[in-house]
Amino acid sequence: MNKKLIRFDWAVKKLLRNKANFGILEGFLSELLFDDIRIEKILESEGNQETDDDKFNRVDILTQNSKNELIIIEIQNTYEIDYFQRMAFGASKALIENFNLGQEYIEIKKIISINIVYFDLGQGQDYVYKGGTVFKGLHQHDTLTLSSKQQTAFLKENVSDIFPEYYIIKVNKFNNVATDSLDEWIYFLKNSEVKDEFNAKGLKQAGEVLDFMRLNEDDQYSYNRYMEYLSYKASEILTLKSEAEYRVRKDREIEIAKKAILRGSDSETISDWTDLTIEEIEEIRNLLAKK
Repeated sequence: MNKKLIRFDWAVKKLLRNKANFGILEGFLSELLFDDIRIEKILESEGNQETDDDKFNRVDILTQNSKNELIIIEIQNTYEIDYFQRMAFGASKALIENFNLGQEYIEIKKIISINIVYFDLGQGQDYVYKGGTVFKGLHQHDTLTLSSKQQTAFLKENVSDIFPEYYIIKVNKFNNVATDSLDEWIYFLKNSEVKDEFNAKGLKQAGEVLDFMRLNEDDQYSYNRYMEYLSYKASEILTLKSEAEYRVRKDREIEIAKKAILRGSDSETISDWTDLTIEEIEEIRNLLAKK
């Protein structure tokens, strides 16, 4: 029987930092990165701490895997126009925080930035994107590669393996049709549900650990507060959007009224053409007369 589970973003903050539950995170990361990911530890940073005034709008978790790579998981529920820049900042900050003065640059850790967003980030039709750093020749149009000596020294095959790697999962773009194991995870991210037929790595454990009924009373209260906050934010954003759309429509009708007045149309006719009242049109007429 399929059951509704607590949201992944709340679980990341509350439950998945527990070593006993690393298998859930490892499963998700393994399916996304097409690799067998093993988490060694959760790292703390300024952006990875839970505070009393954190409204759960942003959730970060920074992990270090068995390959000595740093993996950031960030979940964003509400629209931010500059989110791309924040991704770059987050990866850079994690790199700096985990590099000590006096270390050789060869010891810089690979950063993998995973961003789960519940809004339409950028313009594109897919729901999973991957980005990295590749150097292309301006004249020969070739790709810059590592030398054999560098590959041996760095234990890496490509230049892009050194630089931060970014993943974006646009949850709202997913059509709820799971065709592979990664899709099964994205279905869970969108619906907080694990179907009986799902076999993606880590999902079965998620289905047990993230059952709301298994939470203690304090966590149930905290989770319900979180869901109330998400509803409040969604309502707030809808209100702001509606107000902005109303203002744009109103401004457009005012411009129509101004042109009609200058062409000699009477207020009653203009009111029929627009949603403006006679009083509003007369006010516009008076303002134009004063110019």
